[in-house]
Amino acid sequence: MRGAWGKVAFRHAQAGLGDRMAAGRAAAAKWAAMAGPAHEPPGNDLLITLAAALPEQGLWDWPVLVGVSGGADSVALLVALVSLASRRGASGRILVAHAHHGLRPEADDDLRFVVALASDLGVEVVTERLGLRGATGNGGEGLEARARRLRYDWLGRTAHERGARHLLVAHTADDQAETILHRALRGTGVTGLSGMKSARRFIDGVALLRPLLGVRRGELRRFLVERGRAWREDASNADPRFARAFLRHEVLPRVEAGAWPAATEALVRLGQQAGLVSAALDSAAGYLLDRHAHRLADGAVSLDAAALAGLDSHLLAALFGALWRQEGWPERDMTAAHYARLVALLIAAERREAAAICLPGGVRGSVIPSGRIELRPGVSLHENAP
Repeated sequence: MRGAWGKVAFRHAQAGLGDRMAAGRAAAAKWAAMAGPAHEPPGNDLLITLAAALPEQGLWDWPVLVGVSGGADSVALLVALVSLASRRGASGRILVAHAHHGLRPEADDDLRFVVALASDLGVEVVTERLGLRGATGNGGEGLEARARRLRYDWLGRTAHERGARHLLVAHTADDQAETILHRALRGTGVTGLSGMKSARRFIDGVALLRPLLGVRRGELRRFLVERGRAWREDASNADPRFARAFLRHEVLPRVEAGAWPAATEALVRLGQQAGLVSAALDSAAGYLLDRHAHRLADGAVSLDAAALAGLDSHLLAALFGALWRQEGWPERDMTAAHYARLVALLIAAERREAAAICLPGGVRGSVIPSGRIELRPGVSLHENAP
């Protein structure tokens, strides 16, 4: 499906490529007012920042997969990356990936824009229709979370098929601040407060990189305006009915216009400090998992309550967070309250008290007669019901 759709989209995009790109360059000027106040000098400074955030060795030895939605952030990442790659004669290593979910009427136009942009920059593009009808969701998974999961699953398959070793996405400092604030308001722990990692394992043999986490959104828009590059706007990103859009357009601007003009930078610093604490807790949690956790043949994990229940509750919460990441269980909807319930389950097991809990993503925890707890993934919504 991917190949056929990509070829059809590419032919349609080529047909009017010149007109669309010319119109895009002309339209870019209207976005200048949206760029916002400067935080760092634009232009070449963005290229320097991007280059410093990328691996010094090995990046261009393999295809580099770049997720591009058509929005300003991902377009700026692609344009800047092509500029860096051209200096090394490595533009041919860049592979643009665009997922078409069909959730908005403008989705077809987004796809045509990205295909045309890639052609104009001289890089290859792959696309995929990832419709959500009939897609099976994990327990408690919402529409946006399901779309994200399907998109990242496809990106992982594409990376393997094309031999890519790095996937680049365009999350910014503003995204990081919104993520940290959102998680704090939902009730996260220290690990959640650390926000998104600038680099992490994506799948076997592939790293996910976020090289723009230190760059403000306004700087990227100025970068595009200076180069006459247009981008696509997703109206849902401005809809205050969505939590992230509410924080982005209603909360943070008012906070920064008032007594805390550096609120975004402060939230990012909080995330960095929380990340240091989280790393220390993860190290201790990993040691405890190695000693006191046992994976069962059916995919469940058993934990020795007698050895763990007396430890500090924050360390135990970190242990469960590390376990979730180790097993690849859904973390998105896990809050501090859920981890506290897991700690309480350990204490109940240590006392040999019967107890069971149901957690987001279809994971069920229960006390077993031996005084251990079992955590079992893949529980259906019906089984998960109280």
